[in-house]
Amino acid sequence: MRQYLDLCQRIIDEGVWINNERTGKRCLTVVNADLEYRVDRNEFPLVTTRKSFYKAAIAEFLGYIRGYDSAADFRNIGCKTWDANANLNDAWLDNPHRKGEDDMGRVYGVQGRRWAKPDGGHIDQLRKIVDNLSKGIDDRGEIMSFYNPGEFHMGCLRPCMHTHNFSLLGDTLYLTSYQRSCDVPLGLNFNQVQVYFFLAIMAQITGHKPGVAYHKIVNAHIYEDQLELMRDVQLKRKPYPSPKLIINPDIKSLEDLETWVTVDDFQVEGYQYHDPIAYPFSV
Repeated sequence: MRQYLDLCQRIIDEGVWINNERTGKRCLTVVNADLEYRVDRNEFPLVTTRKSFYKAAIAEFLGYIRGYDSAADFRNIGCKTWDANANLNDAWLDNPHRKGEDDMGRVYGVQGRRWAKPDGGHIDQLRKIVDNLSKGIDDRGEIMSFYNPGEFHMGCLRPCMHTHNFSLLGDTLYLTSYQRSCDVPLGLNFNQVQVYFFLAIMAQITGHKPGVAYHKIVNAHIYEDQLELMRDVQLKRKPYPSPKLIINPDIKSLEDLETWVTVDDFQVEGYQYHDPIAYPFSV
């Protein structure tokens, strides 16, 4: 929690105003932020200085794991974050590759599970990682990337958190996740939950102990219409201790995650929080 607040304060103190063409808004911006999440200690990085909701973040990542390409599928598992990008993004609505209502195109989990090969067929990046790690193999390339420049035109949004790199040292699993852009007041709370969750669940299904999850953000920013709430409300609140994430121990395989697992298989214990803050969201 302290590193989250330190980053917010750093953006306010050191940030540079940048005009964002996509949203038409100014952002106070810094480059390069490194965060660490102690999965080994079960210190779940859920923000405590405002009420935060973890289940939608986990649901979204379950959708990535399953390779979903429809906002309707995400809604069905408890996540509405793709509704706007799939249905309210003017550039995507006019894109000939869009298949219709709720279609997201070839983004995120589609790339992770069905990366198109130039000679035909697809590569399942996640399946390869799970198979290797389950055998105790780390070939220094246990990488799942959603970032496919050759198919940006076929999706509604370029990936923000784009690459996840697993490392196995003995029987301890580590994760390094890379993010090109982050809306810190809104998005980071979601993203840090997902980085933590991805290491925790991958360690469980591959039979390893979780270590530390490392989260590198390139462009970290606060939008102009979020600044006052961050500076004058959230940063003045005292954080509470980190809660714990409780995962259903019956989840034992990638196939479990693809089929019967729901957000109800994940619970938070000991979560204390301040009142919610309604930060503006930029599409």
